[in-house]
Amino acid sequence: MDFRPCSRVACQAPAVATLTFDYADALAVLGPLAVTKSPHSFDLCARHAQLTTVPAGWSLMRHAALGGDQPQL
Repeated sequence: MDFRPCSRVACQAPAVATLTFDYADALAVLGPLAVTKSPHSFDLCARHAQLTTVPAGWSLMRHAALGGDQPQL
C-alpha cells in the first residue's frame, strides 16, 4: 500500500483510518484505513481519527482494528 497522508488540511501524517458518511441515516463511520482511496471518504491520521466528532443529531460509529499493530480508533 502506498503512503496516503491525512485528509485534514496541512496534515502530512500517514493515514491510519477512513471516515465515511451515510447522509440518509445521519451516521459517520470511522474504521481502519480502507484498502483503496475513495473520493467519497476521508483518510485520517491517528490524531485526527481520535479527535473526530460529528454534528448534533448525528451518530459516530467507531470500529476497532481487527488485530495487527494498527492503532485503536
